[in-house]
Amino acid sequence: MPVTYTYNAPAETEPTIMVTFTDGTITHMRSVNAIYVDGSYDADATEARVSEVAAGVENKISAGIITAESEKPAFS
Repeated sequence: MPVTYTYNAPAETEPTIMVTFTDGTITHMRSVNAIYVDGSYDADATEARVSEVAAGVENKISAGIITAESEKPAFS
């Protein structure tokens, strides 16, 4: 299943954004570098970068490298 993602624009000059990726069963969060050009946030370039990362996340889910986290607590 294709991976979709959501994120918000960075606050002021934050260097990264937190992106949530999901294939409908597995949800994976990671930070991705926001793109700035001449000191200004570039939404189109950031979207392209997030899309590239999403392709990698999709491959890692397919390969079993990224899996659903257990819902059981580590300690009881």
